[in-house]
Amino acid sequence: MPAPPPSPGPQSVDRALAVLDAVADADRPVGAKALARQLGCALSTVYHLTGPLLARGYLVRTSEGYAPGPRVPALQRSHQRHHGLGAGTGELLGLLRRATGAEAYHTAYRDGLITVVDTTAPVTDPAHPFVPGPEDRAHATAHGKALLAALPRPLRRRYLAEHGMARFTERTITSAERFEAEVDRVRGQGFAVSVGEADLAYTCLAVALPERGDGIVHALSVSLPTEGFGRRQGGIMAALARAVPEFPALPES
Repeated sequence: MPAPPPSPGPQSVDRALAVLDAVADADRPVGAKALARQLGCALSTVYHLTGPLLARGYLVRTSEGYAPGPRVPALQRSHQRHHGLGAGTGELLGLLRRATGAEAYHTAYRDGLITVVDTTAPVTDPAHPFVPGPEDRAHATAHGKALLAALPRPLRRRYLAEHGMARFTERTITSAERFEAEVDRVRGQGFAVSVGEADLAYTCLAVALPERGDGIVHALSVSLPTEGFGRRQGGIMAALARAVPEFPALPES
């Protein structure tokens, strides 16, 4: 895997973050020599960078190498809290998963970024196409369409201009004009659908949530194999409709 491109700011901070990224993206603990090769730096630099990360709990050192530390789950909880997730959000996603037999997600638009904030999809399933983190395929996913349709046109066009409209399958919408027509359809029917646009094997359905006064646009969605979509669409849409009014209120500050 090539070394990450340089970022603005102090080199030591950028390299420390590159170490975290390398360890987080790996399937197994990563040794110091492997990190040095990946980052293109000396072995002594790796030890210099990992020292504070170990001390603060962002990394742990095992017999096989470095692995994510106990501080990492707290970052995820903080990330969810800052995106307005209440205590019952995980429970609601679980209920939606059981009602539909499809994986459920909470996704949010905030300050020009779309993020998959929480999901019922197993973290041990590397083949699953939608995982927590930045969503760079918003124009090709149902949750992305639902969120972008809820935005004013200038913000939506700015998002698409900044993030692009890459083609992932032959079904992906890559034209801004066609996407505006899709937005009109989403608004008219009250939900968004993506049939194999981000991944041919998966179809997703999504609904935007009512404004909650936190400046963030929220959406609930589910994904399922495209093969079984036709016979299950009605039941899934009914379950999504029932889930919207049950979405937890904002956490108390």
